[in-house]
Amino acid sequence: MKTIALRLEGLKHILPCVFSDERGFFLESYQQPLYASHGIDIQFVQDNLSFSKMGTIRALHFQSHPGQAKLISCIQGQIWDVAVDIRPSSATFGQWEAVELDDQKHNQLFIPIGFAHGYCVLSKTAKVLYKVSAIYDPNNERSIRWNDPDIHIDWPIKAPCLSQRDQTSPFFKEMFP
Repeated sequence: MKTIALRLEGLKHILPCVFSDERGFFLESYQQPLYASHGIDIQFVQDNLSFSKMGTIRALHFQSHPGQAKLISCIQGQIWDVAVDIRPSSATFGQWEAVELDDQKHNQLFIPIGFAHGYCVLSKTAKVLYKVSAIYDPNNERSIRWNDPDIHIDWPIKAPCLSQRDQTSPFFKEMFP
């Protein structure tokens, strides 16, 4: 596999080795020793799967304690995946980065603890599979408004389908005064 370090420290774009022939394809979607050799030495403890329709934005979620590292794959369709740096001591605090993930390249995005995460669906439908490093805890669930003016994410869709939670999440300055 090839790992590309992105602009925000800790984010990694992962391009797996895909073996294709007339039958289809095969790839290793995760192998702990290989990922560790690429600097992703995380113990993942939970897998999540979501299904969404075109135009959906799911954003910008994180766990406050202990935090969650994530390994995101789009196993059906195409998404625009976003990570926002919420580490107050980081030089890129409040900045975002995005990567398109799809079921053709089978690429992945690794997001370490200290980032909020969201994505929008670019295809008719999408299934997103992601590993997390801590069990989900509703008491530590947090989110930031998807269209926060201080973060100013340039989402590729302008009239998204949003949950009530994502429509009314606190703004970045409210979460990190």
